[in-house]
Amino acid sequence: MTELPSSLRATADAYDAMATVYADFARDALDGLPLDRAVLAAFADCVRATGGGPVAELGCGPGQTTAHLRDLGLDAFGIDLSPVMVGLAREAYPDLRFEVGSMDALDLADGTLRGVLSWYSVIHAEPHHVPAYLAEFRRVLAPGGHLLLAFFEAEGGPVTPFDHKVVTAYRWPVDDMAALAADAGFAEVGRMLREPGEGERFRRGHLVLRAAA
Repeated sequence: MTELPSSLRATADAYDAMATVYADFARDALDGLPLDRAVLAAFADCVRATGGGPVAELGCGPGQTTAHLRDLGLDAFGIDLSPVMVGLAREAYPDLRFEVGSMDALDLADGTLRGVLSWYSVIHAEPHHVPAYLAEFRRVLAPGGHLLLAFFEAEGGPVTPFDHKVVTAYRWPVDDMAALAADAGFAEVGRMLREPGEGERFRRGHLVLRAAA
């Protein structure tokens, strides 16, 4: 991977420093989140309905959600900016493929994926960089492939930074995120908004999107 811009380096370094703590926190996070599991299952169904194929979780962290996609029957692999996170993912799930990489410059050929999962991985991107991330997701997806975006939702407000426990993150209005995805060449399939649960601060937004032909 080429030298990272300072903002991405800061994010990678922050997750490297918190990797072990984060992995312990995230390992069983989906167990108590039935709606989150449901939207992941719907995404998996969409990928299978279009013939299946490779699916990348971009910003995979310690790999637990990549493994969940595998358990849903997908040919999943993970990419993350943090080398320490990738190392933990490889240790925990040695049967899966994990690579170090940046979501804005993926080492993948055009149209090679049938699915992309971005599970709270664009939240740290500065807002003016998000269109470039979405364009890169569209580049690596085959026509008709699916993207699932999960993010913190702004609950009627504008794009807003907040004090994420690792490094600054942003809350997005779901309609604004959907509009940026449309500009990048995606059609909306569906959305799910979930109110914060116990111990959570913010509403969660989820968009299932299809890459246009």
